[in-house]
Amino acid sequence: MQILQSLNGRPMRVWALSAFLAWVVFLVTRFVLLGHSVMFSEQAPGALFGAVLLGMLRDVPVVLLLSWPWAMFEIAFNRKWADRLRWPLLAIYVFTLIFVGVSEGVFWEEFSVRFNFIAVDYLVFTTEVIGNIRESYPVGKIISGLAVLTLVVVWSLRRPLRAAVTVESGRATQFGWALSLMLAVCVVAYKMPLSEFSNNAFANELADNGWRSFIAAARQNKLDYRQFYATRPDAEVMADLQRLSGHGQVSANNTSLLKASFKPGKQPNVVVIMMESMSAEFMETFGNNQGITPNLDRLGKEGMLFTRLYATGTRTVRGLEALSAALPPQPGASVVRWPNVSNLNTLGSTLAARGWTPHFIYGGYGMFDNMNSYFESQAYKVTDRKSFQEGLVQFENVWGVADEHLFDQVLINMDREASAGKHFFAHIMTTSNHRPFTYPDGRIDIPSPAKREGGVKYADYALGRFMEMAKQKPWFDNTIFLIVADHCASSAGKSKIPVYRYHIPAIIYAPKMVAPKQIDTLASQIDLAPTLLAMLGLEGDDHFVGRDILHTPPEEGRALLSTYQNLGYMKGNLMTVLQPKRKIETFRISKDGKEAQLVATEPKMVQEAIAYFQGAALLMEQHSEDGKRI
Repeated sequence: MQILQSLNGRPMRVWALSAFLAWVVFLVTRFVLLGHSVMFSEQAPGALFGAVLLGMLRDVPVVLLLSWPWAMFEIAFNRKWADRLRWPLLAIYVFTLIFVGVSEGVFWEEFSVRFNFIAVDYLVFTTEVIGNIRESYPVGKIISGLAVLTLVVVWSLRRPLRAAVTVESGRATQFGWALSLMLAVCVVAYKMPLSEFSNNAFANELADNGWRSFIAAARQNKLDYRQFYATRPDAEVMADLQRLSGHGQVSANNTSLLKASFKPGKQPNVVVIMMESMSAEFMETFGNNQGITPNLDRLGKEGMLFTRLYATGTRTVRGLEALSAALPPQPGASVVRWPNVSNLNTLGSTLAARGWTPHFIYGGYGMFDNMNSYFESQAYKVTDRKSFQEGLVQFENVWGVADEHLFDQVLINMDREASAGKHFFAHIMTTSNHRPFTYPDGRIDIPSPAKREGGVKYADYALGRFMEMAKQKPWFDNTIFLIVADHCASSAGKSKIPVYRYHIPAIIYAPKMVAPKQIDTLASQIDLAPTLLAMLGLEGDDHFVGRDILHTPPEEGRALLSTYQNLGYMKGNLMTVLQPKRKIETFRISKDGKEAQLVATEPKMVQEAIAYFQGAALLMEQHSEDGKRI
């Protein structure tokens, strides 16, 4: 009885009340996310109900940790000061809980996951992210609404809070209880398993807590492959990697082999157009009936269309990494985000050794995601928003200039190189197909600001406009264009790696050099650079992990896909997924890529998957050991 009385003091009561408040907010947030999954992701409520119950339990350590400062506050301050500060602090506490809950809803709408490494990265690039939110949502109204809701909640708590602070007890006793409970909660929270408990990714995410997942992502933004994933002997891995890539040598270091016989004369220019979030599912070619990609569909018919090409990840930096360095994705941060990466084997450096002038041209600010630093370190000439020709830009949003202005700058750069008698290589990164989906008026029949369909159609319009303008240039007939997406518009899906959310278009367009053709071989983004080099007659000069798609037997086609933790290797209708804690699973993928059935692992696929992903880690380790990084 005495023990119960000692727990009945003001600090313990306030702690309990604040913990209950946080738990209610988490519960409401989870039901909102559940409703969104049912309404917009075609999830059955019954399949997710267990996740809600498990999530309620998993919330307990988090809410106790969040509320623990209240116990310390009531212990540290005497009654007079506690009474003065309690109400404004409570308002801040309530507003923070509700604000984070709403932020989770916005993040879930975009990615269908709890806070992860993307949310951590977004805190680094506050200008772009805050600007994107301001342009996409009525921020003033939302903040005002949250403030009003905060006042309502605080007002409703006046009686229970006054009742909680009427009981006094010894400060030393209360401090002892608070410290003991804090230690117990920390132990429970530390031992709590990760959210994954089923094969349904939506259920796994619903069972998690956004605060917990954010902290975990901050700690695990970089994952050491050897420490967390299944491994094989290094020598075996490198031998398999050479066999799988079709090269006698693979390396992450920029050491041009110069094996191919160089043919003096007018070599083709190369222009890579990487389109923001341009999923294959938007194209009529792949079954869409909205008519929002007429130019892409036309170029696909007039050029070489790769029908089964898959992105390596779900962020722009993954696409840039795959296209420039042909590296399988590593867990955690993309190589583009690594500090001080120089002398990396890239498409640009390989072409530069043969006389091409490499450019990276971006419609936004290249400090975002370390893009400028990465490409400058690989000897690319970088043009971003800050260096566009004065007076060229008539429309822009927080992410960058309208795509049509980006392409106008590209034409200026290419004309300059052509007039100097140089053959050029340009890697272009667009921005318009990104929330808030704003663009110049009068270009398409969907008014700005729009939803995703408007962003897609405008991006397609800008591409078509650019190609028509390029056709008037003297260098057009001698230029190979590669049009490809960086990633899909959404990464949501109920499987660990939802395959259909990685399917992207890729088109090689050069009317005077490339006949219309459809390539149905299963392939990866990392294969595009070797394919381009082979078309240029330089297939002997690269030592990429990727391979020439045009000379890959269809039965040997494969794709490499990843989240920031899960690494997928797909061949045929099977995908082996390497996961932290050295876990390995194999799934049979449905024809539409939406379903994944767990099946027995195939040893050969496991060996090849490890060869690719461990091999990429080894290559970057060697790169670092050579003193080229860090």
